[in-house]
Amino acid sequence: IATSDVFTLRHFPLQMWGKVLSKVKKAVVFMDDKCAETLHWSGGAAALFEAGAKNVKQFSSFEACSADEPKAVFVVSTLLKGRTIDIIKDVISLSHFQYCVVITTVAHSVHLVANHVSVEMDGNPVFEQFEEKLCEWMGNMNYTAEVLHVPVVLAPVSQHLILSPQFAQLFPLLSPDLDTINAKRPEKKRFASLGDVDLNSLPAELQIEVKHLASALNSMFETTGTRAESFAVGPMSRIIAGELANHPQAKNRRKTAQNKASIIFIDRTMDLTGAVGHHGDNLVEKIFTVLKPLPGHVTDVQVDMLELTALQRSPLTQNILAPGCLAQSESSAARSLWEAMLTSKQKEAVLEVRRQLVEAAGKEKLPIKMSMGRVTPDQLCSYVQPFQGSRGALESHSGVLQLGLATAQTLRHPSLARWDACLAFERLLLQALGDADFPSVLRQLLPLMKPREGEGVSGSGRGADECSPDELVLLLVYLYSLADEATPTDRENEEEELERLERELIGALTLVVTKEVELSPLLQKLTGCSSPEELTMACAHSAMERMFETLRGLSQSRDQLKQLRSVYTPSDGIHQANYRPFLRQILEEVFNPDRPECPDIEHIMFMKVSRPHPRDNPVLFLFLVGGVTPSELRLIKEAVSALKPATQVLVLATRLLRPTDVPELLFATRRLTPDIGV
Repeated sequence: IATSDVFTLRHFPLQMWGKVLSKVKKAVVFMDDKCAETLHWSGGAAALFEAGAKNVKQFSSFEACSADEPKAVFVVSTLLKGRTIDIIKDVISLSHFQYCVVITTVAHSVHLVANHVSVEMDGNPVFEQFEEKLCEWMGNMNYTAEVLHVPVVLAPVSQHLILSPQFAQLFPLLSPDLDTINAKRPEKKRFASLGDVDLNSLPAELQIEVKHLASALNSMFETTGTRAESFAVGPMSRIIAGELANHPQAKNRRKTAQNKASIIFIDRTMDLTGAVGHHGDNLVEKIFTVLKPLPGHVTDVQVDMLELTALQRSPLTQNILAPGCLAQSESSAARSLWEAMLTSKQKEAVLEVRRQLVEAAGKEKLPIKMSMGRVTPDQLCSYVQPFQGSRGALESHSGVLQLGLATAQTLRHPSLARWDACLAFERLLLQALGDADFPSVLRQLLPLMKPREGEGVSGSGRGADECSPDELVLLLVYLYSLADEATPTDRENEEEELERLERELIGALTLVVTKEVELSPLLQKLTGCSSPEELTMACAHSAMERMFETLRGLSQSRDQLKQLRSVYTPSDGIHQANYRPFLRQILEEVFNPDRPECPDIEHIMFMKVSRPHPRDNPVLFLFLVGGVTPSELRLIKEAVSALKPATQVLVLATRLLRPTDVPELLFATRRLTPDIGV
């Protein structure tokens, strides 16, 4: 979205990969999964080979090189400590390198913090010491070693969206986290709320991750000569925004930078209803929900490529082909199709998929049978199949073909029917919230918690109209994030009733989970068990208790806000009750000139100056801490189109969310011990 008359912020990720590519000529490249995913959206492995790399390998102690491969480049997303150092040493000791380059996405200043160095130092002593170690491991101090910081942490997923996959597990603080933090503090110094928590009170590992993210964003603004005004909505966002605003280079840019931007950090926990609900009319959201994730990635899926071959579907051909994917940076047609799929309504996106497949077949003069009306999966596949016999046509249009196949495979997926069923029940719950207290609404979930009994019609042991454990967990998150919207009655009795009801729900859900014949990825992460045989009743009950402890805190997420406390409009007798997306409210507050300044969008000031407004600058970043959904991207696009601001809007997020990602982040991810190698 950044145009030549503003500045090239959007091209920063590609600029950073250019620095890596300048080092890979005649080298074997070892890369960890997080950096590989970022590269995946910035040209992929092809970019490395075009820059002269001899080979690309996984960053693993089980990899090595032969005697005729003297140069290695390691690209890692972690601190140069602990396991990361061990792996580099293992690879070098099994190889015959004479030239080693180590590139880390973590800045030298963050390495100093991780090594408990509080004073500023000249040069890069941590990196220089590691260069000596590399030469020592290579066996000759005269060999060449380089250690560099290059912040390849941002992935340009679309024209309007940049993700940071390396921070995919970063999630806003929750009530149980406050308890964990306070447990290590003297009683008189304990925090009353999450809003009081500061960076220095976080566990060391999380401090490092926040500093890593702030440093990466600072590099983007520094490289593009941009002065960024930081704003925040939510406790975690305030901490990150404060770290960015107080970065030493940010202080200098306030005096010299020619370009200006605003960045609003928003905690995902301000609106989890939008993240787990099924109200999003978006094709990519459904693709992400039903297709399997690409191995090692959080922001792409596996596309079955069998339709593009003459192979017959059988157990023998199941894993014979490498999967396709959604990241298609080579073809301009594929890029435009991806944009349409990501930010349009589902019907419009599916029609565009059909149009582009027909157009591609027409360019190659391939025979297809045209049909109008409703687009079906079989119809889309019939447009793909003529490409089988033409290698040139396959290569020319592979991006569009992969996106077309992803669409067809999603539309014909058996689990897609559950999407509308979940949406219907969510709408019933929305209506009920305006007419009853929270326990009464929550009780409506109890009859849905039925353990599986034998084999169902589909062979899954569950009828088509019955909820799976994953869906039940999503409904619980949906309801608890709206708990404050319910009609209150007798507060004291309501609290007692809620406690009794939660005990019933925990028991019912424990029974449901223990009767599963196969544990979904979500259940595996919730319970810590990989198979039903491992899952005991006690283990399942303990996992459900922990889950409800976190759920109780969700209803308080917006308690600290003064104005934007509700994401719900009750029925007025004429119109049905509605969900009001938090992001839309934020954009209306920012871009509606008739609105006074919103007190909930807090400006993070370096010093006491007049308070700027987020719309004052030509570019506005919305940074979603905890992720953004594809349907929210469409919502942002539509809101900006309706409000017609002079400011251009670009979305940054830690990840692109599918509904089941949210309970994993809420309940299963250890948020206070992120994996950064400390």
